[in-house]
Amino acid sequence: MKICIYGAGAIGGYLGAELAGVPDVEVTLIARGAHLAAMRKTGLRLRIDDEERVVQVNATDDPAEPGPQDFVVIALKAHQAWEVADRMTPLLGPETAVVTCQNGVPWWYFHGIKGQYADLRLASVDPDDRQWNAIGPERAIGCVVYPAAEITEPGVIKHIYGNKFALGEPDGSTSERCQRLSQALETAGLKAPILPHIRNEIWLKLWGNLCFNPISALTRATLDVVATDPGTRALSRAMMVEAQRIGARLGVHFRVDVERRINGAAKVGAHRTSMLQDLERGRPIEVDALLTVVQEMGRMVDVNTPHIDSVLALIQQLGRTQGLYPTFPEHDVADEVAEVAVD
Repeated sequence: MKICIYGAGAIGGYLGAELAGVPDVEVTLIARGAHLAAMRKTGLRLRIDDEERVVQVNATDDPAEPGPQDFVVIALKAHQAWEVADRMTPLLGPETAVVTCQNGVPWWYFHGIKGQYADLRLASVDPDDRQWNAIGPERAIGCVVYPAAEITEPGVIKHIYGNKFALGEPDGSTSERCQRLSQALETAGLKAPILPHIRNEIWLKLWGNLCFNPISALTRATLDVVATDPGTRALSRAMMVEAQRIGARLGVHFRVDVERRINGAAKVGAHRTSMLQDLERGRPIEVDALLTVVQEMGRMVDVNTPHIDSVLALIQQLGRTQGLYPTFPEHDVADEVAEVAVD
Protein backbone atom coordinates (compact mmCIF):
# COMPACT_ATOMS: atom_id res chain seq x y z
CA MET A 1 0.00 0.00 0.00
CA LYS A 2 1.37 3.40 -1.00
CA ILE A 3 0.43 6.37 1.19
CA CYS A 4 1.59 9.92 0.50
CA ILE A 5 1.18 12.54 3.20
CA TYR A 6 1.01 15.94 1.53
CA GLY A 7 2.14 18.41 4.15
CA ALA A 8 4.50 16.77 6.62
CA GLY A 9 4.08 19.37 9.33
CA ALA A 10 3.26 18.49 12.90
CA ILE A 11 0.22 16.29 12.30
CA GLY A 12 1.33 15.00 8.89
CA GLY A 13 4.77 14.18 10.20
CA TYR A 14 3.38 12.44 13.28
CA LEU A 15 1.07 10.36 11.11
CA GLY A 16 3.85 9.53 8.68
CA ALA A 17 6.23 8.49 11.43
CA GLU A 18 3.67 6.10 12.89
CA LEU A 19 2.71 4.63 9.51
CA ALA A 20 6.34 4.12 8.54
CA GLY A 21 6.52 1.13 10.86
CA VAL A 22 3.58 -0.71 9.32
CA PRO A 23 4.54 -3.74 7.19
CA ASP A 24 3.69 -3.48 3.50
CA VAL A 25 3.02 0.27 3.76
CA GLU A 26 5.25 2.58 1.75
CA VAL A 27 5.02 6.14 3.08
CA THR A 28 6.16 9.29 1.30
CA LEU A 29 6.14 12.72 2.93
CA ILE A 30 5.79 15.92 0.92
CA ALA A 31 7.56 18.78 2.70
CA ARG A 32 9.72 21.81 1.99
CA GLY A 33 12.52 23.94 3.32
CA ALA A 34 14.55 23.27 6.44
CA HIS A 35 12.11 20.63 7.70
CA LEU A 36 12.58 18.58 4.53
CA ALA A 37 16.35 19.03 4.63
CA ALA A 38 16.50 17.80 8.22
CA MET A 39 14.38 14.73 7.51
CA ARG A 40 16.57 13.82 4.56
CA LYS A 41 19.77 14.25 6.56
CA THR A 42 18.95 12.62 9.89
CA GLY A 43 15.46 11.14 9.54
CA LEU A 44 12.27 12.25 11.21
CA ARG A 45 12.59 12.47 14.98
CA LEU A 46 9.37 11.82 16.87
CA ARG A 47 9.17 12.67 20.56
CA ILE A 48 6.34 10.87 22.25
CA ASP A 49 5.74 9.80 25.88
CA ASP A 50 9.10 11.26 26.97
CA GLU A 51 10.94 9.11 24.46
CA GLU A 52 12.43 9.94 21.09
CA ARG A 53 12.74 7.67 18.11
CA VAL A 54 14.24 8.31 14.72
CA VAL A 55 12.26 7.19 11.69
CA GLN A 56 13.82 6.98 8.26
CA VAL A 57 11.23 8.27 5.81
CA ASN A 58 10.95 8.98 2.12
CA ALA A 59 10.64 12.76 1.92
CA THR A 60 10.51 15.04 -1.09
CA ASP A 61 9.21 18.38 -2.30
CA ASP A 62 8.29 16.98 -5.72
CA PRO A 63 4.85 15.30 -5.93
CA ALA A 64 5.83 13.73 -9.25
CA GLU A 65 8.65 11.74 -7.65
CA PRO A 66 6.68 9.01 -5.78
CA GLY A 67 4.14 8.42 -8.56
CA PRO A 68 0.50 7.36 -8.17
CA GLN A 69 -0.56 6.39 -4.67
CA ASP A 70 -3.29 4.32 -3.05
CA PHE A 71 -3.98 7.13 -0.58
CA VAL A 72 -3.02 10.78 -0.50
CA VAL A 73 -3.48 12.29 2.95
CA ILE A 74 -3.74 16.08 2.78
CA ALA A 75 -2.38 17.42 6.05
CA LEU A 76 -2.39 21.10 5.10
CA LYS A 77 -4.64 23.91 6.19
CA ALA A 78 -7.59 24.52 3.89
CA HIS A 79 -6.16 27.53 2.06
CA GLN A 80 -2.86 25.71 1.52
CA ALA A 81 -4.61 22.62 0.16
CA TRP A 82 -6.46 24.82 -2.32
CA GLU A 83 -3.19 26.37 -3.48
CA VAL A 84 -1.50 23.06 -4.26
CA ALA A 85 -4.47 21.13 -5.68
CA ASP A 86 -3.04 21.14 -9.21
CA ARG A 87 0.37 19.93 -7.96
CA MET A 88 -1.21 16.77 -6.53
CA THR A 89 -2.25 15.33 -9.87
CA PRO A 90 0.92 13.18 -10.39
CA LEU A 91 -0.03 11.34 -7.18
CA LEU A 92 -3.48 10.43 -8.45
CA GLY A 93 -4.01 7.12 -10.17
CA PRO A 94 -7.37 5.67 -11.26
CA GLU A 95 -8.17 4.33 -7.77
CA THR A 96 -6.37 6.85 -5.55
CA ALA A 97 -8.34 8.06 -2.54
CA VAL A 98 -7.69 11.52 -1.09
CA VAL A 99 -8.07 11.92 2.66
CA THR A 100 -8.84 15.47 3.80
CA CYS A 101 -7.47 16.25 7.28
CA GLN A 102 -8.28 19.96 7.40
CA ASN A 103 -10.21 21.66 10.16
CA GLY A 104 -13.51 23.18 9.12
CA VAL A 105 -15.90 22.36 6.28
CA PRO A 106 -14.23 20.44 3.42
CA TRP A 107 -14.68 21.38 -0.22
CA TRP A 108 -16.44 18.09 -1.01
CA TYR A 109 -19.05 18.55 1.76
CA PHE A 110 -22.15 18.20 -0.44
CA HIS A 111 -20.87 15.26 -2.48
CA GLY A 112 -22.49 11.92 -1.70
CA ILE A 113 -25.73 13.31 -0.29
CA LYS A 114 -29.14 13.34 -1.87
CA GLY A 115 -31.66 16.12 -2.24
CA GLN A 116 -31.55 19.75 -3.22
CA TYR A 117 -27.97 20.33 -2.08
CA ALA A 118 -26.38 17.33 -3.81
CA ASP A 119 -22.96 18.23 -5.27
CA LEU A 120 -23.32 21.89 -4.30
CA ARG A 121 -20.01 23.77 -4.49
CA LEU A 122 -18.77 25.97 -1.65
CA ALA A 123 -17.09 29.09 -3.00
CA SER A 124 -15.62 30.12 0.34
CA VAL A 125 -13.46 26.99 0.64
CA ASP A 126 -12.94 26.09 -3.02
CA PRO A 127 -12.86 29.21 -5.21
CA ASP A 128 -13.19 28.43 -8.89
CA ASP A 129 -13.84 24.76 -7.99
CA ARG A 130 -10.11 24.15 -8.09
CA GLN A 131 -10.08 21.10 -5.80
CA TRP A 132 -13.38 19.76 -7.10
CA ASN A 133 -11.98 19.72 -10.64
CA ALA A 134 -8.33 18.82 -9.98
CA ILE A 135 -8.95 16.07 -7.42
CA GLY A 136 -12.57 15.03 -7.91
CA PRO A 137 -15.06 14.55 -5.07
CA GLU A 138 -15.35 10.82 -5.78
CA ARG A 139 -11.82 10.42 -4.39
CA ALA A 140 -12.56 12.10 -1.07
CA ILE A 141 -12.53 10.42 2.33
CA GLY A 142 -13.31 12.63 5.31
CA CYS A 143 -11.02 12.68 8.31
CA VAL A 144 -11.40 14.50 11.62
CA VAL A 145 -8.08 14.88 13.42
CA TYR A 146 -7.81 14.78 17.21
CA PRO A 147 -4.08 14.59 18.07
CA ALA A 148 -2.07 17.65 19.07
CA ALA A 149 1.56 17.94 17.99
CA GLU A 150 4.14 20.56 17.14
CA ILE A 151 7.40 20.92 15.26
CA THR A 152 9.94 21.95 17.87
CA GLU A 153 12.74 22.31 15.33
CA PRO A 154 13.23 21.20 11.72
CA GLY A 155 12.90 17.45 11.51
CA VAL A 156 11.66 17.08 15.09
CA ILE A 157 8.00 16.54 16.01
CA LYS A 158 6.71 16.51 19.56
CA HIS A 159 3.47 14.61 20.11
CA ILE A 160 1.40 16.28 22.83
CA TYR A 161 -1.65 14.06 23.09
CA GLY A 162 -4.28 12.12 21.18
CA ASN A 163 -4.09 9.47 18.46
CA LYS A 164 -7.54 9.40 16.90
CA PHE A 165 -8.20 9.98 13.20
CA ALA A 166 -11.92 9.49 12.56
CA LEU A 167 -12.69 8.45 8.98
CA GLY A 168 -15.83 8.51 6.88
CA GLU A 169 -17.05 8.27 3.31
CA PRO A 170 -19.13 11.20 2.05
CA ASP A 171 -21.98 8.80 1.21
CA GLY A 172 -21.84 7.10 4.61
CA SER A 173 -20.79 3.71 3.28
CA THR A 174 -18.22 1.41 4.88
CA SER A 175 -16.11 1.10 1.78
CA GLU A 176 -13.26 -1.29 1.17
CA ARG A 177 -10.84 1.60 0.77
CA CYS A 178 -11.91 3.08 4.11
CA GLN A 179 -11.45 -0.28 5.78
CA ARG A 180 -7.98 -0.68 4.28
CA LEU A 181 -6.90 2.74 5.49
CA SER A 182 -8.43 2.23 8.93
CA GLN A 183 -6.63 -1.09 9.27
CA ALA A 184 -3.28 0.50 8.36
CA LEU A 185 -3.79 3.27 10.91
CA GLU A 186 -4.85 0.81 13.60
CA THR A 187 -1.81 -1.35 12.88
CA ALA A 188 0.29 1.78 13.42
CA GLY A 189 -1.19 2.08 16.91
CA LEU A 190 -3.65 4.84 16.06
CA LYS A 191 -7.40 4.95 16.52
CA ALA A 192 -9.23 5.13 13.20
CA PRO A 193 -12.97 4.50 13.55
CA ILE A 194 -15.05 4.55 10.39
CA LEU A 195 -18.07 6.73 11.04
CA PRO A 196 -21.34 6.43 9.09
CA HIS A 197 -22.03 10.16 9.54
CA ILE A 198 -18.68 11.91 9.18
CA ARG A 199 -20.37 15.30 8.78
CA ASN A 200 -21.64 15.11 12.37
CA GLU A 201 -18.04 14.77 13.53
CA ILE A 202 -16.88 17.56 11.24
CA TRP A 203 -19.48 19.89 12.72
CA LEU A 204 -18.73 18.93 16.31
CA LYS A 205 -15.14 20.05 15.92
CA LEU A 206 -16.09 23.01 13.73
CA TRP A 207 -18.56 24.11 16.40
CA GLY A 208 -15.73 25.13 18.69
CA ASN A 209 -13.34 26.29 15.97
CA LEU A 210 -15.74 28.82 14.51
CA CYS A 211 -16.02 30.78 17.76
CA PHE A 212 -13.02 30.03 19.98
CA ASN A 213 -10.43 30.63 17.26
CA PRO A 214 -11.50 34.11 16.09
CA ILE A 215 -12.48 35.33 19.56
CA SER A 216 -9.11 34.28 20.95
CA ALA A 217 -7.30 35.98 18.08
CA LEU A 218 -9.30 39.18 18.53
CA THR A 219 -8.81 39.29 22.30
CA ARG A 220 -5.44 37.48 22.62
CA ALA A 221 -7.08 35.36 25.32
CA THR A 222 -6.37 31.69 25.87
CA LEU A 223 -9.07 29.06 25.44
CA ASP A 224 -9.91 28.76 29.14
CA VAL A 225 -10.51 32.51 29.37
CA VAL A 226 -12.65 32.66 26.23
CA ALA A 227 -14.79 29.79 27.52
CA THR A 228 -15.28 31.12 31.06
CA ASP A 229 -15.32 34.92 30.85
CA PRO A 230 -19.03 35.84 30.92
CA GLY A 231 -18.85 38.10 27.86
CA THR A 232 -16.80 35.89 25.54
CA ARG A 233 -18.61 32.77 26.72
CA ALA A 234 -21.96 34.36 25.86
CA LEU A 235 -20.67 35.41 22.44
CA SER A 236 -19.30 31.92 21.80
CA ARG A 237 -22.61 30.41 22.79
CA ALA A 238 -24.55 32.74 20.48
CA MET A 239 -22.32 31.84 17.53
CA MET A 240 -22.66 28.14 18.27
CA VAL A 241 -26.45 28.38 18.48
CA GLU A 242 -26.53 30.02 15.05
CA ALA A 243 -24.24 27.33 13.65
CA GLN A 244 -26.35 24.57 15.20
CA ARG A 245 -29.44 25.90 13.44
CA ILE A 246 -27.57 25.75 10.14
CA GLY A 247 -26.31 22.25 10.77
CA ALA A 248 -29.73 21.04 11.83
CA ARG A 249 -31.27 22.24 8.55
CA LEU A 250 -28.62 20.25 6.73
CA GLY A 251 -29.41 17.10 8.70
CA VAL A 252 -26.52 17.27 11.18
CA HIS A 253 -26.90 15.72 14.63
CA PHE A 254 -24.95 17.25 17.52
CA ARG A 255 -24.31 14.59 20.12
CA VAL A 256 -23.53 17.09 22.88
CA ASP A 257 -25.23 20.36 23.78
CA VAL A 258 -23.74 23.85 23.61
CA GLU A 259 -22.91 24.15 27.30
CA ARG A 260 -21.10 20.81 27.37
CA ARG A 261 -19.06 21.75 24.29
CA ILE A 262 -18.00 25.05 25.86
CA ASN A 263 -17.23 23.42 29.20
CA GLY A 264 -15.09 20.86 27.44
CA ALA A 265 -13.06 23.64 25.84
CA ALA A 266 -12.63 25.36 29.20
CA LYS A 267 -11.13 22.18 30.67
CA VAL A 268 -8.35 22.22 28.08
CA GLY A 269 -6.78 25.07 30.03
CA ALA A 270 -4.60 27.97 28.95
CA HIS A 271 -4.26 26.83 25.36
CA ARG A 272 -3.48 29.36 22.63
CA THR A 273 -5.72 28.51 19.70
CA SER A 274 -4.22 27.83 16.28
CA MET A 275 -5.55 31.13 14.92
CA LEU A 276 -3.98 33.06 17.80
CA GLN A 277 -0.69 31.22 17.26
CA ASP A 278 -0.74 32.07 13.56
CA LEU A 279 -1.51 35.73 14.29
CA GLU A 280 1.34 36.00 16.78
CA ARG A 281 3.79 34.34 14.38
CA GLY A 282 2.77 36.45 11.40
CA ARG A 283 1.29 33.56 9.43
CA PRO A 284 -1.92 33.68 7.37
CA ILE A 285 -4.94 33.00 9.55
CA GLU A 286 -7.41 30.27 8.66
CA VAL A 287 -10.74 32.07 8.46
CA ASP A 288 -12.67 30.80 5.46
CA ALA A 289 -12.93 27.08 6.26
CA LEU A 290 -13.83 27.81 9.89
CA LEU A 291 -16.15 30.79 9.66
CA THR A 292 -16.79 32.24 6.19
CA VAL A 293 -18.15 28.90 5.00
CA VAL A 294 -20.60 28.78 7.91
CA GLN A 295 -21.91 32.18 6.89
CA GLU A 296 -22.20 30.93 3.29
CA MET A 297 -24.14 27.85 4.40
CA GLY A 298 -26.36 29.95 6.66
CA ARG A 299 -27.44 32.11 3.76
CA MET A 300 -28.03 28.98 1.71
CA VAL A 301 -30.50 27.56 4.26
CA ASP A 302 -32.01 30.94 5.28
CA VAL A 303 -30.61 31.08 8.81
CA ASN A 304 -29.67 34.53 10.08
CA THR A 305 -26.19 34.68 11.62
CA PRO A 306 -25.73 38.16 13.17
CA HIS A 307 -23.14 37.09 15.74
CA ILE A 308 -21.15 35.01 13.24
CA ASP A 309 -21.33 37.86 10.73
CA SER A 310 -19.98 40.39 13.24
CA VAL A 311 -17.09 38.26 14.45
CA LEU A 312 -16.25 37.27 10.89
CA ALA A 313 -16.10 40.92 9.81
CA LEU A 314 -13.80 41.74 12.73
CA ILE A 315 -11.38 38.85 12.22
CA GLN A 316 -11.25 39.46 8.46
CA GLN A 317 -10.41 43.10 9.04
CA LEU A 318 -7.77 42.23 11.63
CA GLY A 319 -6.25 39.77 9.20
CA ARG A 320 -6.20 42.32 6.40
CA THR A 321 -4.61 45.06 8.52
CA GLN A 322 -1.88 42.61 9.50
CA GLY A 323 -1.45 41.36 5.95
CA LEU A 324 -2.51 37.87 7.02
CA TYR A 325 -5.85 37.47 5.28
CA PRO A 326 -5.93 37.72 1.56
CA THR A 327 -8.41 35.00 0.60
CA PHE A 328 -6.52 31.74 0.12
CA PRO A 329 -3.14 33.56 0.28
CA GLU A 330 0.09 32.40 -1.21
CA HIS A 331 1.94 30.71 1.63
CA ASP A 332 4.91 28.41 2.13
CA VAL A 333 3.52 25.27 3.72
CA ALA A 334 6.90 24.55 5.31
CA ASP A 335 6.30 27.49 7.66
CA GLU A 336 3.64 25.56 9.54
CA VAL A 337 5.05 24.65 12.94
CA ALA A 338 2.02 23.54 14.95
CA GLU A 339 -1.29 21.77 14.53
CA VAL A 340 -3.50 21.56 17.58
CA ALA A 341 -6.65 19.55 17.26
CA VAL A 342 -8.63 20.76 20.25
CA ASP A 343 -9.38 24.23 18.93
